[in-house]
Amino acid sequence: MFRDRTSAEKAYQSLSSRGYGKEDVNVLMSDETRKTHFGEDTAHTDLGDKAMEGAGVGSAIGGTAGAIIGAIAAIGTSVALPGLGLIIAGPLAAALAGAGAGGLTGGLVGALVGSGIPEEHAAEYEQGIKSGNIVMGVKPRNAEDAKYFEDEFRRHSADKVYKY
Repeated sequence: MFRDRTSAEKAYQSLSSRGYGKEDVNVLMSDETRKTHFGEDTAHTDLGDKAMEGAGVGSAIGGTAGAIIGAIAAIGTSVALPGLGLIIAGPLAAALAGAGAGGLTGGLVGALVGSGIPEEHAAEYEQGIKSGNIVMGVKPRNAEDAKYFEDEFRRHSADKVYKY
């Protein structure tokens, strides 16, 4: 979890340096955080592009009904959850979209727990997102990458760095 765009961008670059692309990285933030750090008047970057993907028309999953609006293939791997005020980009977004309403019945914590994150950590991430933080995660391809990312995330001021 990162408190600002600069820290998140540096961590994202560490992922890119190891050959991980936008499709490998999960990014979660509030819509308000996206507008603040990655809005139209901010610098163009790969992470910014990823954050903006979920803002497009037809890329929403209704927070109450969980109905999918538009085809998931058309929006890639980013979704906006307007009822929860969230933007989720990456493999987790595709899983949530595929789950439809079932993926959202427990809110963000339920969705994160369903993806294998312990409930205690999911609650920490949810609180952090509500406080304006950016949550980023990746499934490392090997133990060497896992160690590298853990060290890099901490070096770039990440908080609540966990391995699963």
